Amino acid sequence: MISKDTQREIWLDWTRVIACFMVMIVHSTEPFYLGGDGALILTKAEAYWAAFFDSIVRSCVPLFVVMSSYLQFPLRYTTAQFFRRRAVRVIIPFLIWTVIYALVWGEPVQNFKDLLLNFNYSAGHLWYVYMLLGLYLLMPLLSPWAERVGKKELKFYLAIWIFTTIIPLVRDWTGGEPDVVCGVSGLPRQALWPLWGEASWNSYGLFYYFSGFIGYMLLGLYIRKFVDVLSWKKTLLISVPCFAGGFAVSFIGFIRRAFIISNGEFPISDVLQKAVWLETTWCNDTIGVALMTIGSILLLQKISCGGKIYTAVIQPISKASYGMYLSHLLVLATVCGFVREYFGVGVDASLGVWTAFVEIMLSAIVSFVIVAILSILIQRIPKIGKFVIG
Repeated sequence: MISKDTQREIWLDWTRVIACFMVMIVHSTEPFYLGGDGALILTKAEAYWAAFFDSIVRSCVPLFVVMSSYLQFPLRYTTAQFFRRRAVRVIIPFLIWTVIYALVWGEPVQNFKDLLLNFNYSAGHLWYVYMLLGLYLLMPLLSPWAERVGKKELKFYLAIWIFTTIIPLVRDWTGGEPDVVCGVSGLPRQALWPLWGEASWNSYGLFYYFSGFIGYMLLGLYIRKFVDVLSWKKTLLISVPCFAGGFAVSFIGFIRRAFIISNGEFPISDVLQKAVWLETTWCNDTIGVALMTIGSILLLQKISCGGKIYTAVIQPISKASYGMYLSHLLVLATVCGFVREYFGVGVDASLGVWTAFVEIMLSAIVSFVIVAILSILIQRIPKIGKFVIG
């Protein structure tokens, strides 16, 4: 591969584009299990299609984190330089689009009041930026260690992290269908089943500081320092079982919960708390998503396709991918609404059991193309584009 420090790596550009399209699929799938008071699945076929699509692409956000870590961690310049670069690339575009969503969706006055505490919940995908900024705050602190860490030591910490991805499932198995409580925002949050030092007065248990997205940050570091591009045989021997196992956990977990709620009869119409429970095995800190991320990144490292398509299409989309992520819901919500109205939903759908498949893919593809074109054009506006798109 080409130099990691001075030139673009082809596989990273392809991965950004693929991950960005995966995000479109995730949000095109949401109408097939969310709606009404919260959880809404109209037919058994839609339950299976929702489980299939949302499971197979759930590694999209972790892939972004792995790539960010691969490129930024450990820091190659001073902390001040690092944060100045991140401010232009990440924070300013985020603030611009936060204001846009606050003005466009919901009640603007209330939206701006809420922004003092959190993102606009109508633009729920913006949670990602808060998480990413949290990792950026950690990177300067951990960079001296990352420079010196050896392969065995890093493997040890990754093993601890992998174990923590099983904890959400352990909570589910030990506590059954969980109670759900609402925080000050009114959004539901699963009440934790206390494990290993946790209690009603303490949520900082044994594995608290090793869980979550910090594991994907360490995974990006491990790939950068210790993983060369593997042979196809070794890549497939590792990546295929990882991805297949992770997909099975995510898919079966959703279907199992859907049938528990429905008792095998559809449609399902339930409160938002049940929608939260349905997504248990789709969460980014669970073993299924972690395994799919590992399998995906090893396969994606094999991409070396340059040439005219890469230069003319992939690279421009890759450069605009952050802005695409920030802005895409404004387009995708409209596209999804039109597509679902055209083909119909539930038992009245015009394509029968294939309706959900067609609607999800069509919504994702059309949204991706429109958002990519608009983001690239905006990014090319002199002096302004980089602050809007990143």
